[in-house]
Amino acid sequence: MLDTTANEAVTAVLSELGAALEAGDIARATALFQDDCYWRDLIAFTWNLKTMEGKDQVADMLAHQLATTKPRNWRIADGEVATEDGGVTTAWISFETDVARGFGLIRLKGDLIWTLLTTMTELKGHEEPLGFNRPLGAKHGAGKNKQSWLEEREQEARELGYTVQPYTVIIGGGQGGLALGARLRQLGVPTIIIEKNPRPGDSWRNRYKSLCLHDPVWYDHLPYLPFPPNWPVFAPKDKIGDWLEMYAKIMELNFWGSTTCKSAHYDEATQEWTVVVDRDGEEVTLRPKQLVLATGMSGKANVPTFKGMERFKGDQHHSSQHPGPDQWRGKKAVVIGANNSAHDICAALWENDVDVTMVQRSSTHIVKSDTLMDIGLGGLYSEKAVRGGMTTHKADLIFASLPYKIMHEFQIPLYDQMREKDKDFYDGLEKAGFWLDWGSDGSGLFMKYLRRGSGYYIDVGACQLIIDGKIKLAHGDVAEVVEDGVILSDGTKLEADLIVYATGFGSMNGWAADLIGKDVADKVGKCWGLGSDTPKDPGPWVGEQRNMWKPTQQEALWFHGGNLHQSRHYSQYLSLQLKARMEGIATPVYGIPDTYHLG
Repeated sequence: MLDTTANEAVTAVLSELGAALEAGDIARATALFQDDCYWRDLIAFTWNLKTMEGKDQVADMLAHQLATTKPRNWRIADGEVATEDGGVTTAWISFETDVARGFGLIRLKGDLIWTLLTTMTELKGHEEPLGFNRPLGAKHGAGKNKQSWLEEREQEARELGYTVQPYTVIIGGGQGGLALGARLRQLGVPTIIIEKNPRPGDSWRNRYKSLCLHDPVWYDHLPYLPFPPNWPVFAPKDKIGDWLEMYAKIMELNFWGSTTCKSAHYDEATQEWTVVVDRDGEEVTLRPKQLVLATGMSGKANVPTFKGMERFKGDQHHSSQHPGPDQWRGKKAVVIGANNSAHDICAALWENDVDVTMVQRSSTHIVKSDTLMDIGLGGLYSEKAVRGGMTTHKADLIFASLPYKIMHEFQIPLYDQMREKDKDFYDGLEKAGFWLDWGSDGSGLFMKYLRRGSGYYIDVGACQLIIDGKIKLAHGDVAEVVEDGVILSDGTKLEADLIVYATGFGSMNGWAADLIGKDVADKVGKCWGLGSDTPKDPGPWVGEQRNMWKPTQQEALWFHGGNLHQSRHYSQYLSLQLKARMEGIATPVYGIPDTYHLG
């Protein structure tokens, strides 16, 4: 049944907001917002990913951006109706700016705006060739010397990077680079993707053999080409690798495999990069206008340096280099770390008759996979949600519409439910001596991921092995590595033929330091984190993921990474920012934060 009261309330607010903004009356516009309001903008107003918190920040943004943005035509989106629940009225909305069309989500408390999400969906005059606008493909009619599709693609491959320069170079051909490459392809932005491995998907194929996605299929679709309905809920790594390889071909991406970036330098005068790459033994110099590091937030291994490592007579390596358990059957392994990779590797080693000990150096947040899917993701990303009419696009926007400042308040009750549901499981872990935590404020996995990108495990079976004592557990820091094992800070010696350092990954700006220079890496600062002033996410508060998918302090340098969900969702906004710059559209950026942390 149509909720006419909710529709009328939203329509009235949007009408008044539109009139105030068109009149340039910022005070009149901000009077429509609650004092504790949040306006999250994904490039439509700010050419940035930026959350305005409170009326003063909303007013400041409008004072800087309103004259160039010129928003209008605010309305409830076509085919949508407002709903009211618990005193909060919610509606999907659409609007326009001078250069773009937008879509968003508004929440009212009473007749005032509580949260507002505005996103750019397309640039006017540069729409993607989708639906009714899809390309014809066939070339009907007669003509001399017509090229086939294959001949055109072969010519592009010969020329791009040699006689024709790309506008954008993406370093990193994992899911992030491929998703962004696909978006840019549809927008007509000439792009080359640089990848050190020979084939798309190799970054997955090269990981330990038991690796599967811990996120469910509904959360993991790539742009334009969702997984088929018979795709497994948790895809094995090699299946994902094959999918990415086929994706690169089907989306007609210019993928340079077996290619490493040797150096990159930005010329302020010409406003272009000089990127020197080794393409399968051939040195090629590229001169793009934009450079994107899509090397993955879990790409640069954190390899520790412990006293005596050089004396160890067995095999030692970082988890990212772990080949699998087969060659250590009947031997002893020590895994340093207690997060996702550590658990997966320990379980696989035990399954292959390896005597394995996990060394836990700090507490870990654990959530069971089934429980996470049911309570944490089920409303947005599940078969039930799909059958209830939830699209991936809307699910992404609903999640994006919750301001990071208050997101933990929505997460805490969910994780309280999980803790209660799986009480016996957690009691068993603690009895086994495992150090558990629920995040600094009880908000669980998602906030840990957003704040620090580490410190958790989605349990798919390894925890029961710990509870049963099949995976041994030790605690403390490593004091020394000796010829035949590890000595912990309390003097405990763990004998080992194999040591796996499941010690995580560093900030993405470490790649900038390697490829461009430490001065640029320091100029950009730390990537990832919100500035929540919780462990491994130092303040001050930023309110968005640092430096991700948006302008940085280094002109024409961008960072793109995260899980499959983030690669899909944020690639849209990064691609539109790059397209606008290529077309010479003015992009006055509001709110690039100062650099506080170097790495």
